[in-house]
Amino acid sequence: MSKNIITGIDVGTYHIKVVITDANEKNEKGLPKIIGAGIAESHGLRHGYVTNVQDVADSIKKAVSLAEEKAGVKVKKVFVGVNGIGLGGVTVTSSVMTSRADAEITHVDIEKLQDQCEKDIPRSSIANRRIIYNIPINYSIDGIPALSNPIGMSGNKIELTTLFITCLEHHVADLIQAVNEAGLQVQDIMASPIAAGFVTLSKSQKIAGCVLTNVGAETLSIAVFENNIPTSLEVFPIGSTDITNDIALGLKVPLEEAEQIKIGAITGSSYPRKKLEEIVSARISDMFELIEAHLKKIGRNGLLPAGIIITGGGSGVHSIDDMARIALRLPSRIGSISETSTKTSFKDGTWAVAYGLCIWGLHTEDGLEIDGTKIFFNNLWKAITRWIKQFLP
Repeated sequence: MSKNIITGIDVGTYHIKVVITDANEKNEKGLPKIIGAGIAESHGLRHGYVTNVQDVADSIKKAVSLAEEKAGVKVKKVFVGVNGIGLGGVTVTSSVMTSRADAEITHVDIEKLQDQCEKDIPRSSIANRRIIYNIPINYSIDGIPALSNPIGMSGNKIELTTLFITCLEHHVADLIQAVNEAGLQVQDIMASPIAAGFVTLSKSQKIAGCVLTNVGAETLSIAVFENNIPTSLEVFPIGSTDITNDIALGLKVPLEEAEQIKIGAITGSSYPRKKLEEIVSARISDMFELIEAHLKKIGRNGLLPAGIIITGGGSGVHSIDDMARIALRLPSRIGSISETSTKTSFKDGTWAVAYGLCIWGLHTEDGLEIDGTKIFFNNLWKAITRWIKQFLP
């Protein structure tokens, strides 16, 4: 396999999605061009959590095989998205006093501050979890916000707010094992909600502030972006399958037909339109209540100018963007990556994670600068690489 071939795998509860790109071919945005994609039904997963390693491995094999056939290449190394209820984020704010007599801030002070942030993480937030990586959100010096890394500046007290991305240790270990048993080597892992942001969000959206929402089969994940970086991440155990189940129970129809009704497809059954709307609205309202509660918790409810961008299989639910706009009082739209190739066409954001992982892979391989955050992603990659090595054979 050529080193220019970069592959991303989105391991979802309902589907495994694989995207293969060629770094030598770029689209109009300068990103790697998609040369193949494959999708297979998932087995051995529940709420994004691995319950049977071999079943997951078999599902990955099928999806990869389909993508390889379309791309005309063999895949050996992959970038994998981590999602599910085992993934989460915790934000910590800590401070330290500068060590030098002249109050100049040095690398030693920043390292000490980062260590203090990690020590200040509540024990309940990291029980049975491992920190995958940390993202510095903002610094302040003597109570005054610093717009960049404060090394070289002067001050007596430095404060830092950090987002720690965490995951259940055994969940990641099982996921990596499943990929390995599929005959593939894991190059790196990335939180799926953040990976999706590489291709569904513009730089202006991430700077102004937005919440990227992925409505999966059994999980609802959100990533909040401000000032061009992720500032919060959360995953909830609710998804589009719950909507399907509600429709099946409420209208007394088979699950297969309920799924078609959910996405607005024409079926042979007649049903009360008003009742359907009530069923769907009730469950989607539950989802947006969870998002609203999280935004309130971090003080950003109604305060994200770029609004909410919805991706995932559940984004196909009729009028979900309108319901989001009303529930969250924010601008709303369905996410799209608008990427095409001679063999593959993507019209929605359901492939955003897999393609975003390829963008991540290109960055780690070639040092690609994504939206001017090169230093951030370089540091992130180093942290992930150190962490992931402990799980590899």
